[in-house]
Amino acid sequence: MFTQHRLIQALFREPVDRTPVWIMRQAGRYLPEYRSVRNKAKDFLTLCKTPELACEVTLQPLERYPLDAAIIFSDILTIPDAFNLGLQFVENEGPRFLNPIQSLRDIEQLPTVDPETELRYVMDAIRTTKAALQNKVPLIGFAGSPWTIATYMVEGGSSKSFSKIKKMLYAEPEALHRLLEHLSKTLINYINAQIVAGADVVMIFDTWGGILSNPDYRDFSLNYMEDIVKNVLRVYEGKRIPFILFTKNSGPYLSAIACSGCDAVGLDWTMPLDKARDLIGHKVALQGNLDPAVLYGNVACIQSEVKKTLRQFGVGSGHVFNLGHGIYPDIDPEKVTILLEAVHTFSAPYHKS
Repeated sequence: MFTQHRLIQALFREPVDRTPVWIMRQAGRYLPEYRSVRNKAKDFLTLCKTPELACEVTLQPLERYPLDAAIIFSDILTIPDAFNLGLQFVENEGPRFLNPIQSLRDIEQLPTVDPETELRYVMDAIRTTKAALQNKVPLIGFAGSPWTIATYMVEGGSSKSFSKIKKMLYAEPEALHRLLEHLSKTLINYINAQIVAGADVVMIFDTWGGILSNPDYRDFSLNYMEDIVKNVLRVYEGKRIPFILFTKNSGPYLSAIACSGCDAVGLDWTMPLDKARDLIGHKVALQGNLDPAVLYGNVACIQSEVKKTLRQFGVGSGHVFNLGHGIYPDIDPEKVTILLEAVHTFSAPYHKS
C-alpha cells in the first residue's frame, strides 16, 4: 500500500508496483473530444485563457485512459503573452509575435508580471482542475525554460535556423543575459504560483536547449534553469514537490542537468535509457523516452517498443514512462490504449521486491 501517488513515488525513486506513465500533450488534437472543445473555443488562446475549458480538456485524457497524472492545459508562451508582445497562433504555422524583441531597449521595457493578475487564468485553471481531480492523480504544472521562451520572443515565432537569437547571443550577449534574467525571475514567481494553486509536480520544457553548443548550453540555458530550481518551492503544505527538467537533444549535457538540483530528467528518444541510467540514474529519476512515431505502428510493434524501453531502464524505481516528445495530432487514440496496457502489463515484473 503506497502513501503517495505512483508518479510522485517514482520521481523520488521510491518503490512502486509498476512504472507510472503519462504522455506529453496528452490533452490535444489527436482526441476527438478535444477537437470539439477547441472548435467551441474558436481559437487556441481563448481555450487556454478560459479556465473552465482548460480544465475540461485537461481531464479528457483521464476520462479515457488510466494515466498516472494530469498535466494542466496551457502553453509555454503564456509569459511572453503577458509581456504584451502580441502573441498569435496562426493555423498551420504556429505561434507568431507581432512585437518581437529586437533590442536592449525592448528588453528593458518588459513589464513585471504578477501571476495572480496577468496570468490568473492559468492559476484558476489549476485550482479548478485540482478540485475536479479529487486527488485521484497528481496534477503537473509547467513552464518553458528561459532560453526556449527567449527564442520565440526574439525570433518572432518558430524558427528553423534560430539566426536572430544566435545573432544576439554572439553579438549582444549582455542583452541576451538581461532577457534571460528577467525571464528567470518571472518564471520563479509563475511556477511558485502554480504550486500554491495546486500543482503537485512541476516541469520545465527546454525545447530548444539542444540547439546550443557547449558551453553555450550551460551559459544561456542550464544556468538559468538551475536558478529556477533553487528558488521555487520544493515543499508546500507538507508535501514535497518534484521538479522535472526536460531538454530536447540533451544527451551531451545529461551529467550537468542531473547536478542542477532537479528530481528527474526528461529524455527524448535519441538517448537510450540504459546509457542515461549509467550516467545519472543514481542521482535523479528518468522520464521518457518512447519515440512518438512508434504509435503509428501496429499492436505488436507498440508492445515490442514498450518492452524495449522498459528493458533499457531495467529493474527498480526511478522511471516515469513517457514519450520522448509530444504525441502527434494524427495518432489514433486507440494506439494510446495499447501503449498504456503494455506499460501496465510489462512493467510490473521490474518492480517486484
